Amino acid sequence: MVDKSKGATVTVEQIGSPIRRSADQRKTLIGLGLNKLHRVRTLEDTPAVRGMILKVSHLVRVHDDA
Repeated sequence: MVDKSKGATVTVEQIGSPIRRSADQRKTLIGLGLNKLHRVRTLEDTPAVRGMILKVSHLVRVHDDA
């Protein structure tokens, strides 16, 4: 179980282009704060964020923060 008091985070980098992708995948990238190549965001590690990452896993690289 993840310790919520620690504030677990996950760092996500966009490595794929949203061109020729479905609208929902583009909106998911924007929801993650990514919409340009090589943009990096550090986000709170929640089930919702993990679900969004899973949806666009072919367009992002994930770096788990310890």
